[in-house]
Amino acid sequence: MFRILEGRWKMAILFQLFGGVDKKCRVMRFSELERAIPAISQKMLIQQLRELERDGIVLRTIYPQIPPRVEYQLTKVGIALRPALRALLAWAALRKEAMPS
Repeated sequence: MFRILEGRWKMAILFQLFGGVDKKCRVMRFSELERAIPAISQKMLIQQLRELERDGIVLRTIYPQIPPRVEYQLTKVGIALRPALRALLAWAALRKEAMPS
């Protein structure tokens, strides 16, 4: 399971597609993801999205128009990750509080 989330940017991408902390999951265009995660290169964003798509977490929809439009959204399997990732974030926050400075 952790292999699917392996990679520096996958969690940031999922966070954006989840819609933030307590918001509804959303559909995002490639350019929106680029703007939302400014530190990621275009090449790395493409690679990470392809891996998430291959693993069944993200659905990629291509619209045949000019200019081309590509949208990304979570699959049912991807949406099902949300509670597990929330629990992991809560654990990380608890651990951070418990660690000596």
